[in-house]
Amino acid sequence: MSTIVRIKKNKKPQRSVILTVVTGLMVIYTLLPLVWLFLSSTKTQEDLLGTFGLWFGGDFVLFDNIADTFTYQDGIFGRWILNTLFYVVVGAGGATMLAALAGYGLAKFNFVGRKAVFAVVLGGIAVPPTALAVPTFLLFAKMGLTDTPWAVILPSLLSPFGLYLMWTYSTEAVPTEILESARVDGAGEFRTFFKLALPLLAPGLVTVLLFNLVMTWNNFFIPLIMLKDIDLYPLTLGLYTWNQQANTVGGDVVFNLVLTGSLLTIIPLTMAFLFLQRYWQQGLAAGSVKQ
Repeated sequence: MSTIVRIKKNKKPQRSVILTVVTGLMVIYTLLPLVWLFLSSTKTQEDLLGTFGLWFGGDFVLFDNIADTFTYQDGIFGRWILNTLFYVVVGAGGATMLAALAGYGLAKFNFVGRKAVFAVVLGGIAVPPTALAVPTFLLFAKMGLTDTPWAVILPSLLSPFGLYLMWTYSTEAVPTEILESARVDGAGEFRTFFKLALPLLAPGLVTVLLFNLVMTWNNFFIPLIMLKDIDLYPLTLGLYTWNQQANTVGGDVVFNLVLTGSLLTIIPLTMAFLFLQRYWQQGLAAGSVKQ
């Protein structure tokens, strides 16, 4: 018996050559656009169009491109960064909190129409956001909210997938016995949620926050149809306008600044995923193991 146990302990994990090759190809496929973006951001406008895309140009001008990106058009790029941060904090943060409250309520309270709400949430996940863009624009135009920050923030507050994920996570992560004990002690529902349930929901909350953060940070179509004032643009729409200048008569061709701005744009998202990766993985694993 001891011999069998010793053999199992010394047994090395099996290696699959095919799996290793496929994984390596996926890594290359994932990192290649990022490498190209970084290398392109180090080139001048002339080198960008006249040199090999996957190698450096004649001059390393990354820091010059960064400085020009922040000073071009009177520093409008910095304004776009602040706008995007504002939309993310209010929109993604608000969507996450609303999803947590609604998901917790649906998971821990029984009420008439609960199944109907479940069906509506699933239907909301199935409907693509672009299908609702025109009706949303017409509604906001009637209300006088177009060309205002609210035209970007209010649609971002709705996250059917985040609500569904928090519903699933709340069912498993928050024991009903704890809630009943808090109610017996006289704690109100909001106090019970914020003091007891919310800490238990942290991994799922971070997962929903990351999804909403990415969606809001990369939001393009809603700002495109809602906003006219360039001072209200997020980064995505602002960089798009710089890129479109090459197609207008007399417009500046600033592809090097567009690529440098795109490189700067992905840094906050990358940092968020790296810092919150542990919580994100825990949230994705919610409900995968049956107790």
